[in-house]
Amino acid sequence: MGEPYLANGVDWGDLVLAVGKAVIAFAVLLVAVMLMVWFERKVVGRLQNRLGPNVAGPFGLLQTLADGMKLFFKEDIIPTRADRFVFQLAPYLSLIPAFLTFAIIPVAGDFSDGGNGSVTIFGRETFIQVADLPVGILFFLAMSSLAVYGIMLAGWSSGSKYPLLGSVRATAQAISYEAALGLSLAAVLLVSGTLSTNGIVQAQAGEGFLGIIPRWNLIITGFVPFVVFLIAGTAELNRPPFDLVEAEQELVGGFHTEYSSIRFALFFLAEFMNTVTMSAIIVTLFFGGPAGPNLGFLPGWLWGFVWFFLKLLVFLFTFVWFRATLPRLRYDQLMDLGWKVLIPVSLAWLLVLAAVRLVRGGQIDLVTDDFGNTLLVIVACFAVLVIGGTLLSMAIRAARQERLAEKGLIAVPSEGTRS
Repeated sequence: MGEPYLANGVDWGDLVLAVGKAVIAFAVLLVAVMLMVWFERKVVGRLQNRLGPNVAGPFGLLQTLADGMKLFFKEDIIPTRADRFVFQLAPYLSLIPAFLTFAIIPVAGDFSDGGNGSVTIFGRETFIQVADLPVGILFFLAMSSLAVYGIMLAGWSSGSKYPLLGSVRATAQAISYEAALGLSLAAVLLVSGTLSTNGIVQAQAGEGFLGIIPRWNLIITGFVPFVVFLIAGTAELNRPPFDLVEAEQELVGGFHTEYSSIRFALFFLAEFMNTVTMSAIIVTLFFGGPAGPNLGFLPGWLWGFVWFFLKLLVFLFTFVWFRATLPRLRYDQLMDLGWKVLIPVSLAWLLVLAAVRLVRGGQIDLVTDDFGNTLLVIVACFAVLVIGGTLLSMAIRAARQERLAEKGLIAVPSEGTRS
């Protein structure tokens, strides 16, 4: 794995190519964010029987640009009790990880007929992504963990109570859902056998079952990791129904209450950039990324971009749909979903996939027939999961009753009643 043009050393041409890809990716991502803001406003407007932006430019396309210009020229205010250096640094800590995550995503390429998605530019073979890191998925997890520091430091450095509470909520929420995100991601790595995003796309390319059903990890992993990853990813983005970091009913505006002008715009930009990036990650991990059929009348690498864009558009609409339809959770519901549902489900499903893969690899031999091996392991795994789930439910119920009894909300049975 890794960039093909770096296999034989690095010269000035390689450096120019790497810098050029980074600049182009950054420009494309900024334009995508502008269009995403317009797209969200339009879709939410239609879902709520409104027009959405329709004044600035044709169809309101320039509304995002107008908002950015307005925020850029507004007065920049720094609270007197704020830590000035950290206060100014925090927005960039939220913005930069979003772009760095996008750098590992293959956005085009011909993966049909065993292709690896590479193209030739100025005599150099390269992938249509900024960088194909051998540990790309670990890099994604590192960046998603780093982004919360921008939110945490923004709230802490503001010198105000409401932003601080919003940033503390963000930290707890990120820790809760990062575990479920990582476990669902481990299921993809288990079936793909690589940490490279390009390698994950290659593993999903080509014909699947019966020559019709694609070899997407969505199907191979059994749908459950995808559902967990989608929910946990939405919580990581702090988007509805998990936007408790910015819960205006009790926290005013959350962690960015004291921000104004261009620094507030950077948080706004980071939120939508993270939405685009998370959608691209989901497409790459579970839906084959740019891999798809080559229909022939366009260059192969361009067909990869077409399939990637169509898949990306579906998930961008999904996140907007969530925002327009789902009510915000209470904070206790948020934590219960993360710790009591998503983490146990993702861990249990990972163990099932690992057991099935172990049997099919021939490392253990329960019965002679391969199908019987797989079926027996699945039944045994689900039996263990049902027992574990029942015990966990009983423990949670007992703890809840004990907590209510301590508060005097329910009566505690006497010794005679218990006997």
